[in-house]
Amino acid sequence: MFIKKKFFENLKHTFFPFYKTEEVKKLFKILNKEQPKNRKVAMFVGGCVRKHISKSKIDDIDIATIFTPEELKKKFKDTDFKFVETGVDHGSVTVIHNNVKFELTTLRKDQNPDGRHADVTFIDDWKIDSERRDFTINAIYLDEKGKIFDPQLGKKDLENKIIKFIGDPEKRIQEDFLRIIRFIRFSVQYNYQKFEPSTLKAIKLNLTGIQKISKERVLTELIKILKLQNFNMISTNNELKTIFNLIFPELKYLDRLKKINKVNSKINMETDILLAILLTDNSKNHEYFCHKYSPSKYIKEKLNFINKKYLDFHANNKFFNENLKFHIYMFGKQNLHDLNIVSFFSNKKKSLDEFLSVKQKIEKLKIPKFPYDGKYLLSKGIPEGKQLGKVLKILEEEWINNNYAIDETKIEKIIKKLSY
Repeated sequence: MFIKKKFFENLKHTFFPFYKTEEVKKLFKILNKEQPKNRKVAMFVGGCVRKHISKSKIDDIDIATIFTPEELKKKFKDTDFKFVETGVDHGSVTVIHNNVKFELTTLRKDQNPDGRHADVTFIDDWKIDSERRDFTINAIYLDEKGKIFDPQLGKKDLENKIIKFIGDPEKRIQEDFLRIIRFIRFSVQYNYQKFEPSTLKAIKLNLTGIQKISKERVLTELIKILKLQNFNMISTNNELKTIFNLIFPELKYLDRLKKINKVNSKINMETDILLAILLTDNSKNHEYFCHKYSPSKYIKEKLNFINKKYLDFHANNKFFNENLKFHIYMFGKQNLHDLNIVSFFSNKKKSLDEFLSVKQKIEKLKIPKFPYDGKYLLSKGIPEGKQLGKVLKILEEEWINNNYAIDETKIEKIIKKLSY
């Protein structure tokens, strides 16, 4: 089945490449309008070109162009493309047609880089634009007819599975220290295992430079790494693992990911749970991470919840068997699924069968909804205020303790008792 699917994907890639879609044709028609026939005004670059060469699914489409944002704005005026000024200072705009997004960026030369940002000068020279990019595999251009322009020989490196900086690795890193983390991302994404000694040396000599980068940029790049399907390979490569641990010392439980292949097809590993696996222990490690990087409120709350319950399920072997119904009622099925995942990865002795058994129990259990609320108690003569909340809480406790059932007689007794 897999071979058959792969065959049709390759067939589609060969005869219906992404650059032949109607949206792309319309886009280039607008860009080429009133331009000399042989002039290259725009070419695909970056991820979409890499994925095209490696015959992978293409989602984001980046296009480099000789036109400035102002010129692009004029070109797309009165067309059926939506125009969004996403990063005008750096020469980037987004155009959208039929829900297909294209990010267009003006060819440029970066000047006076300080490790965080650089002054941007717009140019119309494709080779000079390629020279300011980070890796050779990110400097492969593809024109609208499918012809490759490869001034930095990135296609060869892509085929040979090498992540190579353009020019002097140390110089490129010092222009923007975030490139160290991007090096990790691309190495993981393409599962590259061998690295040039000069590249590794330059990275290790410049690791402290990452402190100059805003925590927002670092976190964004980290999330991209965590979302990679094969992120767990980082724990099997000593070079990458060492660099990753030096940059993110809080994410100290990479070895837990060695169990991931056992459950890969059985769970959907979200970023927040992956972070919980890498962070959670009986310390406040997760709090330090949250303070340092300020992740979303959702991630903070999830990490706090899992860390709070961590000691419970590690200290009590029966946590997922006794009172499971109560735990699900109190915390919700999703939170219990998340706790089960973290418990499996953080406990070397927990088997896959145990994990799957608990998973199945959580899925099968049906938790009734507490049938009473403030409106019900008001109808029984309980006035609004603290008294109402107190009665409601006791009713709920009785309902839970009586296997999620309570009769009217018991309710009347509780109300009568608490009304005095």
